[in-house]
This record gives sequence, structure tokens and C-alpha cells, in this order.
Amino acid sequence: MESVLIGVLYWGCRVAAFPLLVLYFAYRVVRDRRYLQGFSERLGAAPSSFEPTAPGSVWLHAVSVGEVISAAGLLREVRERNPNIPLYVSVGTVAGRAIAQERLSGLVDDIFYAPVDYAFAVRRVLARIRPALVVILETEIWPMLYREAKRAGSSVVILNGRISDRAFPRYRRWRFLFRRVLRAADAIFTQSEQDRQRYIEIGAPQEKVETLGNLKYDASASAAAPPRLVTELIEKLKPATVWIAASTMPPADRDDVDEDEAVLRAFQELAPIHSGLLLILVPRKPERFEEAAGRLRAAGVRFARRSHNAIEPDLTLPCVFLLDSIGELASIFPVADVVFMGGTVARRGGHNVLEPALCRRAIIIGPHMENFAAIAEEFRQQAALIEIGRADELADAVAKLAGNAELRERLGARAAEVAAKRRGATRKAVAEMLRWHDLAVPSWSLITPARLLLAPLARLWTFASNRSLARKAAHARRLATPVVSIGAISMGGAGKTPMVDHMAERLREHGHHPAILTRGYRRRSIETSIVIKAGKPAPVSFTGDEAQIFVQSGFADAGIGADRWVTGRLVEEKYGPDVFLLDDGFQHRKLARDLDIVLIDALNPFAGGAVFPLGMLREPPSALARAGAFVIMRAQPEREYQGLRRQLQAINPHAPIFRARLDPRHWINRRTGLAEHPPETSAAAFCGLANPGAYWGTLQSLGIRPVFRWTFPDHHHYTSREVQRLAAQARMHGTNFLLTTEKDSMNLPGRASEMLADMGVELYWLKIGLQVEDEGKLLELIESKLRKPLPHGHGSAMNWESQPGKS
Repeated sequence: MESVLIGVLYWGCRVAAFPLLVLYFAYRVVRDRRYLQGFSERLGAAPSSFEPTAPGSVWLHAVSVGEVISAAGLLREVRERNPNIPLYVSVGTVAGRAIAQERLSGLVDDIFYAPVDYAFAVRRVLARIRPALVVILETEIWPMLYREAKRAGSSVVILNGRISDRAFPRYRRWRFLFRRVLRAADAIFTQSEQDRQRYIEIGAPQEKVETLGNLKYDASASAAAPPRLVTELIEKLKPATVWIAASTMPPADRDDVDEDEAVLRAFQELAPIHSGLLLILVPRKPERFEEAAGRLRAAGVRFARRSHNAIEPDLTLPCVFLLDSIGELASIFPVADVVFMGGTVARRGGHNVLEPALCRRAIIIGPHMENFAAIAEEFRQQAALIEIGRADELADAVAKLAGNAELRERLGARAAEVAAKRRGATRKAVAEMLRWHDLAVPSWSLITPARLLLAPLARLWTFASNRSLARKAAHARRLATPVVSIGAISMGGAGKTPMVDHMAERLREHGHHPAILTRGYRRRSIETSIVIKAGKPAPVSFTGDEAQIFVQSGFADAGIGADRWVTGRLVEEKYGPDVFLLDDGFQHRKLARDLDIVLIDALNPFAGGAVFPLGMLREPPSALARAGAFVIMRAQPEREYQGLRRQLQAINPHAPIFRARLDPRHWINRRTGLAEHPPETSAAAFCGLANPGAYWGTLQSLGIRPVFRWTFPDHHHYTSREVQRLAAQARMHGTNFLLTTEKDSMNLPGRASEMLADMGVELYWLKIGLQVEDEGKLLELIESKLRKPLPHGHGSAMNWESQPGKS
């Protein structure tokens, strides 16, 4: 009851706050026009750079600059350990977006602004990137994000969690709300034991909270070179002391200190006695750049600006360099003698001192390090920095360091030692990320008002389907030859065709004589049954596109017909196989089988978590209890799929579980029929599959980023006009090459190659195989079901081998 009341309360607050949210956004846009760029992303829209990928991604939220810097090493190690996981990063601030673009581009698949915490916006993002894992860096507690991510089957993990001294009383007051939200998180990994206790005190379950260490200790000194203008300035002026005032902040309230003013006063006090002083002033907020320049002009201080990209010829020491840019501060720490860390004299909670520490710089801080309390305490204990109590002590602290190189070196060495001692949190965090990523089981359920209408229809479908399947099972007929069904409970896209073709090839290699029974979906023949000897050709119009793959592979005799028992009897009579592979046979209960192999799509295991039309399941998951074995398809080699395994074992503890992944073998030039690789240039791509994301993911794994993609319905039969449009689009996008799948190639019109050649376009299709983990055990399981065939019966069917001229 409490949970419902809190949910209603939060809903009411969001409704009431929406007008204020609109006004807030308008205010931000007026103050900074850059806030308008990418604004639609805050409402859940896709960024313009977005390229769809297959489900199973990691979505990491790093609200601003500090979190983005922490995320860089984390994401780099994830990419090294599992290069196949799509990585997405969301940010909350303009500065965070800028630094993310600078440091993470090329490392992650996309960067976008985090959606507002309204269900419609969060759902749009989840539906677009379909994460298996949502990682929240530090302290971002958003009820809708947590709730909707869990509904989507994602794991939710808080990394580098911290609660500052200033924020803790507020969190504690709102404990009744945060308790409910934090229970939705799967794990919370904090920076320190104090942070762990605070999370527990505001309602996080004790068993979910663990101290892991601070990711910021693992940050590396910036490898970027200082801006050219800084280097030129130092070479020209040859300053005796370079003092960086880093990330200076405005006052927190009317009675607080303005750090730009405090730094300027200290500089004016030092300038007469330190004639070789160069101050590099770096305001934290971009909107303060012009204000800082105005102060310097008003004070009559000589200065240069980074944004002007030039140094006045008459500039002399002592002077100020205003670094009015984003993302360059870390690169200039190595040129400093002294670093004053801003946000520590003003009541702003401080900034991270680890970057200058890693550069062995002498550091000055003020009394306010609440946001980095554990780090500050460590540095204090080791006497690795100088701490001042008031703004008017800043000049003396800088003077003390400017005149004592030995003290600067000693402080810098201690700071670097402290920073290095606590490293290692990133490695632990990545291990936890991959563990929770592996435990996730995607469940892309339909969460819309239409659910109220579709749910009763789904129950009706389940009832009717169960009755129909039970009736068919009660009257199932058995063939004389053992039957191994390869099927699924989802509608299309599980990889049944490649699996059947692969197992036929392997059984033939093991000395068996396999045959395939398939419906021949969307074939154009009026014959009720067609039998085709292995290796003999037949037109696609008679077989259908998927059955044609079996025919062209030639690993097994093929029987094509809606009634698989009748067709199977005819294959037995004609060719005498020792095993049947029943294609897409899990629901074909009319035919008795000796083994049910059920394919589970790793990308979307339970197809929306509901039967059609609410989801895309043919049967409820409980039907998996009758499976004899499971194969997790499209499995990544680096993943164990422990979460999915647990769910399958809970339903069916006796069925062994295997993993398989698609194996792109080679490209076939459709015009020549030869295996060859497309030229190393740009290409366009199209497909008509139940799961097109799998094909796009395969292209990405091959390093191919099509200049455009065109998706058609599953089993689409292409017209000549569509072929011409595809070729025209390819040429329009600057390429002469089209890429597609084997199935789509079969559904092209007969003269497609000639039409494309006339337009100067070559078409290639990808031959796909499979790699099955522990394949020998799966073959042993199949062979254990084989028995000596019984005498065959009689029947009649069209035998394509004996009537090659019919079309």
C-alpha cells in the first residue's frame, strides 16, 4: 500500500512540476543557446548520429564533466574485455556533453542527453537502445528511469556511489521516497564505507550495497598536449611560476565567496613581488567566461584569452591567461607549478584533486571538499596538499609555494603517491558491470494504453492456442524415422533456418542420412507436398525462400509441405533417411518427435514477455517445459548468459543448454555466383527479416557501416521497381555496392542482377553459418534418439527430381 501511495505522490509531483520544467528549460535556453542543441534528446528522441544496433547494450549515465572523466577508463576496459557490447553514454549538462564528445567519441556507439524523468521519455530511450545494463555513476536517483529499466529487463547498477555531507540530510528527509527507488537497483557500489552506510540509512537494502572504491583514483593524467596557445605563451614569457586556478566557481549564496574575485585579488597582491608570475584562470562554468574577462579588464590586468587564439605582442609578466574553453584543463596541469582547486573556497563542495595529483603538482584547496570528503581526508593525512581556511589566505599559500621549489616537489610527490595507492576500482567495477550485464534477461514488453485492449486478446490467443496444440498432440502421428524438431516459442527471427541447415551438415559429416521437413512458407506451388533429393536444384517459387536455402546447401533431402507427416512418409519411401530435422516444429504437434530443440534468441529471449498480440510469443514461457534441449542463439562468446540460464532452468531443469553464434562465412556476388569480398569501399544494405537488427549487428561486427539501410517486411518478395529504387538510392549515397542476406537474394526478381548491372551496381549476399558451443554433446544427444527405421508406407507427391521441367 505504501508503495502505491508513493507512486501516486511522485506522479502527482511530476504532473504539477511539468509547467515549471518547461519554464526551467526556457530559462536555460535563454542563458545559453547551446542548451537548445540536442534538446529533443531530453524528451527521449534519438540523436542525429544514432545508428540502431542489436539489443544487449550498456547505457551509462554520467551527469557532467567529472563523471564523464571517470567513465572513460571504465568504458575503455569494458570495450577491451567485450568489444561486441554496444555502449551508450548519456549526460545531463552542456559541459558534460562537450567533454564526452571529446573523450569518448570512437569509444562508445553514441552520446546523448539523458531524458527527463517522465515515463514517455525514458521508454523512448529504452526502446531505442534496449540495454541489458543501465549504469548510474555517482548519485542520480530517478524513479522513472529505475522503474522502466527494470520493466525492460535491464539490470540497474549504481557505480561510484557517494552521498556528500551537504546532500545527506536532504536524502534522509526524503527517505520514504528513496527507499522505494533504491530497492529497484540490483546493486550499489560505493566509493567509501561512509557512503555505504549513508545509502543504507536512506533506504537501500543492506545486501545490495558494497564498497568498491573510487573510480576517480584510476583516472590517468591527460595524454593530450596543452593548447598551442598555452605552449607559445610559456615559451615567449618564460614565467618563473605558473599558477593554475582550476574550475573556479561563483558564490553559492549572497554571503559566499566569488572565487574569480578571490583569485584576482590574490593575483594583484602577488604581482608586485612575483614579477615572473603567470596565472591561468579557468572558470568552471562557460557562462562565466565573459564575466571573468570583464573583471580582468576592469582591474587593468594584462591578459590573453584562449578563445581569441592569439597573444598580443606587448603582453608581459605578470599576467593572466583566461582559459575560456571546455575540456582543456586536464591537458595544462603538467605545465603548472601550483594548482588552486576551485569550488573549495566557495561553498560548492569542491572538485576532484586527483588529476593535478597524478601530474605531481603542488595543490591548494579551501575548506569545502564535501563532495570529495574521503579523497580530501586521505590527502590531509598524508600532508599531500596545502589547505586554507579563507579566501584571503590564498595569496600567502601561492607565495609560499612559488618561492620554494623543494616544497612544491615534495607536495607533488606525496600527492602522486596518494593518488596511485587507491587505484584498482575500475577493474572491480568492470567485472561487476559484465556480471550484471550477463544476468540481465531483456523483456521488451509493450507498455502503452493499448495494453489494456491487447491483454484480453492475448489471454484469448493463449486459451485457443493451448486447446489447439493439445488436440493435435493427442492425435499426433509418428514417422518410422526419428524426428528432431528445431523450433522456438517466438514469432520469427530466432535463427531456425541457419540452425537446421547447420545440423544437417554436421549429421551428414557424421555419416548420417538426414532429411529436412519444412512447410515452405510463402511458396507458390499448388502441390501439397514436394520432395527434393539432396543436391538437386529446384526453383524458389516451388520451395519458398527459407526452404530454398536447404535445397541450395544440399546437405539433406528436403520434404516441403504443410502436413509434415504425409510429406515425411513420402521422403521415407523415396530416399530412406535415418533422421528427420523438423524445421520450425515446436508448435507442429501433429507430428510426433523424438527430441525438441528449442532456440532462444539471446537478443530478445521471451519476445516481449507475453503471447501475441501483447507480445510476440506463440506460447507462454511455461511451454518450454516440454523442450529436450535449448540453444541460445546469437550468443556473444564473452557471455555466459547466467540470467537467461537460470530462467530456463527454473522452467525446465532437465534440458541441457547450449550456445550458438552466427558465423559470417563469405560474400557471394549475385551476378557471378562466386565467393568474393565486396571492395573496401562504402556500401548500402537492405534486408527483409523478422529480426533485421541481427543483420545490422552482423555488418557492424564485420566493420561495415552502410551508407544507408532499408528494411522490408519478413519474407518480402521484391519487385523490379524496388530493385531499381535500391540501386538508385545506393548511387545517390555515393556507392555502387548493395549488401543483403541469402534469403533476400532469393526473393529478388529473376532479372535483378541484370537490372542492377545496367545501373552500375553490384549486389552481394552474405553466407551465414553457425558455431555451436559443445557441439559434440548436442550431436550425441541427437544420435541417442536415432533408432532403426521401420518399414516405410506409401504415398503420392510431386517429386521435383523426376519432373525437372515443371515450374
